[in-house]
Amino acid sequence: MANLDAVEILDTTLRDGAQGQGISFSARDKLAVARALDELGVAWIEAGNPGSNPKDMDFFRQAAGLALQNAKLCAFGSTRKKGVAAKDDAQLRSLLEAGTEAAVIFGKSWDLHVTEVLRVSLEENLAMIAETVAFLRERGRRVFYDAEHFFDGWLANPGYALASLKAALDSGAERIVLCDTNGGSFPDTIGAGVAAAVQSSGGAAPVGIHAHNDGGCAVANTILAVKAGCRHVQGTLVGFGERCGNAALAAAIPGIELKLGLPCLPEGRLRLISNITWQVAEIANVAVSDDMPYVGANAFAHKAGMHADGILKLRRSFEHIDPVSVGNERHFVMSEAGGRSAIAERAKKIEPSITKDHPAAASLAEKLKTLEAGGWQFEGADASFELLVRRELGRYKPLFRIEAYRVVSEHPTSEALACSHAWAKVWVDGQYEIAAAEGDGPVNALDGALRRALKHFYPELEQVRLSDYKVRVIDGTAATAARVRVLIESTDGRGSWSTVGVSEDIIDASRVALVDSIEYKLIGDIERRFKAYL
Repeated sequence: MANLDAVEILDTTLRDGAQGQGISFSARDKLAVARALDELGVAWIEAGNPGSNPKDMDFFRQAAGLALQNAKLCAFGSTRKKGVAAKDDAQLRSLLEAGTEAAVIFGKSWDLHVTEVLRVSLEENLAMIAETVAFLRERGRRVFYDAEHFFDGWLANPGYALASLKAALDSGAERIVLCDTNGGSFPDTIGAGVAAAVQSSGGAAPVGIHAHNDGGCAVANTILAVKAGCRHVQGTLVGFGERCGNAALAAAIPGIELKLGLPCLPEGRLRLISNITWQVAEIANVAVSDDMPYVGANAFAHKAGMHADGILKLRRSFEHIDPVSVGNERHFVMSEAGGRSAIAERAKKIEPSITKDHPAAASLAEKLKTLEAGGWQFEGADASFELLVRRELGRYKPLFRIEAYRVVSEHPTSEALACSHAWAKVWVDGQYEIAAAEGDGPVNALDGALRRALKHFYPELEQVRLSDYKVRVIDGTAATAARVRVLIESTDGRGSWSTVGVSEDIIDASRVALVDSIEYKLIGDIERRFKAYL
């Protein structure tokens, strides 16, 4: 029976998510994702289709040693093939060989698919569903039934769509999952379809929802389904999947827990959702959208001065939840639109006593306006803004100085041999150091030369590398003489930070951003060592 006071989560990142364009998990990747999802506390991990992919079967063999604490694995497959007895169906045998406690079976609930895709009678399709569920149940497997294309089928032939659910229920299915497979249903259709399924099932098993995002409504449809009675939710944590993706659990789970008051995860685990979403995205080699609800970098970012001032006075005036509840953090975007309240709040990291009435806040506000008029932008360059604050407060002392540098790019007739060379002369505490480096491009070469010269004094720079590099032409009317803005993201393996530089010369703009990046890293390390010493 369904627990009406909680929602069970099945994550299908490793199955439906793996069908997304550009997603390719190795067996090692899949193990890492499974561990992360288990740490988050989802109830089920749909880990693959062993009947269609040998790599998935290899994963199930390796996963036997995972020792998961919260989640259970389930294998995915279809109903038996037409004209083949369940006991003779190779893919059903592969589900048994996967060794999971539960199997997720999908079958047809839309009569169009039955007659035009499967090319079987409506009665034969119901028999395929019933016999498949019974076969697996008789062999000790728990069975979840995914009613493929349920909502399209319910609109076209409601009696038959509900009959497909009954066939699975009567044969022992423990979950009945309604799939918006084409992803084009609107929330009103989802709500009405779920209500019909819940009433038809009579509480014999929990009803679930599996929504795709082709109409941009996957998360909304999931929430509506829960409000209509679903207590089992399927999706992928980051939202990637077939075509436009699946319902993003990172957006759906907080809404269900915080807005509907229905727990989805073990107590306290919701605060892990931002971090684990980023982990899974990193393993999949995709980026978490900055605009992703709850967990994205912009989810609690405030730029307008009125918004920032309101947040500082009363959090709920411009935030629908506390960012801490999902492991995210509030962020004040630094720009001329931000106002002194936002500037003061960010400057407190350097000087806790600063308020919006502090002279430095007013001075920084004016400086931001002047700099942004010249093409500078600090919205995505927090490290450069922090250095700007330090300079304004007199808390900045240069840790090195570039005396001279040169960058040369060579483009021989053989494209494979094209490269750039750079040398830099730096001054550190009365000593000079000269170093040269070769790179794939001029910025890469200059970065290498600078860090090679400086690591004699600051060995910790050995761990720093550029992780992203963006260039934006500020005024296109000047053509090749236009000013450019360079945004650099750097990492030392433990954290990342962004810096900005502006110039008519793209190499010089890059130099400015590189210097800020290195100084931000060094200042941070010095302060951490000082605090540890105290």
